[in-house]
Amino acid sequence: MSLPRLSIVAALCLAALPLAAQQIQISKDNKTISVTATAEASAVADTAVVSIGFNSFGGEQDGTYASATETSNAIVSAITASGIAKDAIQSQEQSLTPLNPEDFQNKTRYVEGMRFQFSQRWQVTVPADQAAKVLQLAITHGANNSGGIDWQLKSDDALQAEAAQKALNRARDIAQHMAQGLGAKLGTLLYASNQTPVVSGIGPRMYAMAAAPEDKRSRQPLAISPDHITRSATVNAVFAIE
Repeated sequence: MSLPRLSIVAALCLAALPLAAQQIQISKDNKTISVTATAEASAVADTAVVSIGFNSFGGEQDGTYASATETSNAIVSAITASGIAKDAIQSQEQSLTPLNPEDFQNKTRYVEGMRFQFSQRWQVTVPADQAAKVLQLAITHGANNSGGIDWQLKSDDALQAEAAQKALNRARDIAQHMAQGLGAKLGTLLYASNQTPVVSGIGPRMYAMAAAPEDKRSRQPLAISPDHITRSATVNAVFAIE
């Protein structure tokens, strides 16, 4: 039987065993087996946090801002007109800055007369199956710096609980085999603790410049598949043996 990622410690001593804030008294009438087991649970993401945005350039400040305002409103209007609620759209960044002619990426633009850059970015939270739709709407209305998706689960706590239950079941199976090897019978669970890893709320993001010809709005959405979300748990369990 292969037991990856398992750490097992058998305790058959006749002294007190400290476990976190709890003391379990061990005697010849109360022998124990201590097991540490790790397990994982996974599910397909049901929520997508889609990053959309755009960059635009202009020769003078007011004109750059005016043009950016039209693009900004066109993007948000297209998304909300599709039925997505306004409160699903969160602004992340917006800036109007002068171009630095010493920046390699701006040298050509500066020669062409560009002097200002406007950037704006949003996050749109939608059901996972609407991620491609949001990108399609945003990109075809001027969101030329879009593409990052952070996949999430509404029931993340339930998935974490499932991983913990799997780890506890695995710990029990191991303890059962250990008890048999010792010629004993596995008794009741005396103590269990759960260690869960810290999960970052926002995953890594990618942005893709998007350009399209005149018939861009007739294009089909991208083929996008939700990611699998995985959670792990480590359980420390102490069982009595008879």
